Amino acid sequence: MMQAYAYNLTVQQRGTLTLSNLPFNAGEELEVIIIPRAKRAQQDNERYPFWGKPVTYLDPTEPLPEMDWEVYQ
Repeated sequence: MMQAYAYNLTVQQRGTLTLSNLPFNAGEELEVIIIPRAKRAQQDNERYPFWGKPVTYLDPTEPLPEMDWEVYQ
C-alpha cells in the first residue's frame, strides 16, 4: 500500500518550494503532485471561525436531565 504525505507550503521567491525532514531515504524515487489551494479556504475560515479550534467538554459522561432531551419536549 502506498502512503501519501501532505504538506501545506507557500511558494517562496522565484517560484521555489523547499521540503525538509521528509520521511524517505537518500536515492528513493518520489512522485510529486502540486495542487494549488483554492481561495475558498479563506472564505471558509471567515464563515466557520471555530473550525480547527480546540473543543473542551465539561463532564462529557454525565447524563443529561430528561428535560434536555428533544423527545420529551
